[in-house]
Amino acid sequence: MSALAVLLGALALFALGYRFYSAYLAKRVYSLDPDFVTPAHAYKDGIDFVPTNKHIVFAHHFISVAGAAPIVGPAIAVFWGWGPALLWVVLGTIFASGAHDFGAIVVSVRHKGKSIGALAKDVIGTRARILFLLIIFFLVTMVNAVFAVIITGLLIANPEAVLPVLVTIPLAIGVGQVVYRRRSAALVPSLISLLVVYACIPLGQAFPITVDPLANLLGADPALVWLVLIFVYTFFTSRLPVWLLLQPRDYINQQQMVVGLLVIMVGIIVGMNTIEAPAFRGDLPEGSPPIFPLLFITIACGAVSGFHSLVASGTTSKQLNKETDARYVGYLSSLGEGTLAVCSILACTAGIMVFSANEGTAWTDHYADWATAGTNPAGRFVEGVAGFASNIGIPEGVGLVFATVVVVSFAATSLDTAVRLQRYTIQEISSIVKEKAAQGGVLERSSRFLSRNITAATLLAVAIPFGLALIPGNFAAGTLWQLFGTTNQLTAGLALSVIAVWVTKQGRNPVAVLVPLVFLAVMTSWALLVQLRDFALSDDPMQRFVLAPLDLVIFGLAVWMMVEASVALRKAFAARRGAPEEAGQDRAAAEDGSGSDGPA
Repeated sequence: MSALAVLLGALALFALGYRFYSAYLAKRVYSLDPDFVTPAHAYKDGIDFVPTNKHIVFAHHFISVAGAAPIVGPAIAVFWGWGPALLWVVLGTIFASGAHDFGAIVVSVRHKGKSIGALAKDVIGTRARILFLLIIFFLVTMVNAVFAVIITGLLIANPEAVLPVLVTIPLAIGVGQVVYRRRSAALVPSLISLLVVYACIPLGQAFPITVDPLANLLGADPALVWLVLIFVYTFFTSRLPVWLLLQPRDYINQQQMVVGLLVIMVGIIVGMNTIEAPAFRGDLPEGSPPIFPLLFITIACGAVSGFHSLVASGTTSKQLNKETDARYVGYLSSLGEGTLAVCSILACTAGIMVFSANEGTAWTDHYADWATAGTNPAGRFVEGVAGFASNIGIPEGVGLVFATVVVVSFAATSLDTAVRLQRYTIQEISSIVKEKAAQGGVLERSSRFLSRNITAATLLAVAIPFGLALIPGNFAAGTLWQLFGTTNQLTAGLALSVIAVWVTKQGRNPVAVLVPLVFLAVMTSWALLVQLRDFALSDDPMQRFVLAPLDLVIFGLAVWMMVEASVALRKAFAARRGAPEEAGQDRAAAEDGSGSDGPA
């Protein structure tokens, strides 16, 4: 099969989705109002609430959600063949992810920029908020652990990429100063910064940076040193104002994403690469997991991802200048991530074959069994991109460094955003515990301290995933990825339930939200039960005594949340049928933010 035909077909469907389906969502489902005063203006504070040009907000949202996950998930899922993976990415992006990301931004904007957990309380009920926050806590903890391990592995394997990655940080701070202080456009400074980053690739090759000397001095493993450095870095950067580092680095990375996708696409066109993998793998090795339901949780980001709702309501909604920007930011970001997922599929089924004659490798070697498929998927993507880059004359070594810089930059940005979101989540949970705990008790005092102390909340946000990342073997990037994917899709389903109830209360047709909601509810519940069985029967103590109980807790929270959402949805439909004036009052209250308790 021609990789070019697959690429062009996917891009054409994405273009049609934005032109027609996102327009339908904007007008008929979410009813965007260009005159609505967004939280960025209403609660402007120069730190979290900052009215921002839609292109910069798009860059922030896109790069924050398009981290390593839309690369890693498809790189594993082509184990079942590229056909099912491609189908789920394309359809999931257009009909599920677009509605999910777009809707999460709109609902948050209409409720003073509140996080999705707080929205669950306003839209569904008090218990829903608690349940949702707990699930979010588990999800973001796994995101941070997995991404940190992926970054560590890539930097150890490709020390030539360390210098270009590090240079991005001061460059981004400089761009932030120029844009924010001088009120100038970010495009030219970000493009200049990107050229400097790429100019550092030859320097990185000449002067590869490793932590081996420090590791030897401390008597520690290099992976441990990198993990410590990564989490210390995110501890500080997640506390900075968004305009200082987060937004400008996102904008640089957006340009880098465009360059990366162009290298892949032009490489495919020039090389006319053929997909060597089967469209559907009928001869699965013994012990392989079933494609249903695991395909739909292995590929989360790149099809639909609950993590996106956390970014959409946690940071993006607080920066939106106009409500109508939500279509461009939310839906187009989903399509961009879907495009990255398609490119990951092609890199791992066509691009890796470019150097196979030299390395003696083939697709079947990379996907000999499930364990092999889950080993270093980000590395396979890097090799595949280097293969496409070689078609346009870029040397293999440079291509490998370039692809590594792209993946690490995206993953690091997602990690920064996730730690910031986890801080919000911890403080929200602490506030709830403080209200419920006995006055003056240890629990009440400690929860009050966490709810008010940003430093303590951030420290906890990095300490727990750091502990998970330290577990030896392929735990974080392999075993934990399975539960991460399921929890991620579960969060997407729960976010869609909040959106569906809100849309119904506004008197609009919620079918566009309900269809992906039901699909994800079925698939994630099924996957949680399959994984619970596998974890419980495993000989691995970590799976049996850590992941199995965690899986059971998450499943219980999911069922409880689904019941709460079903009750709220039924009440919303009943109100529409029996008391249209009540629905109108609910709609007016939601639009002016009444009944809510201030910004999240």
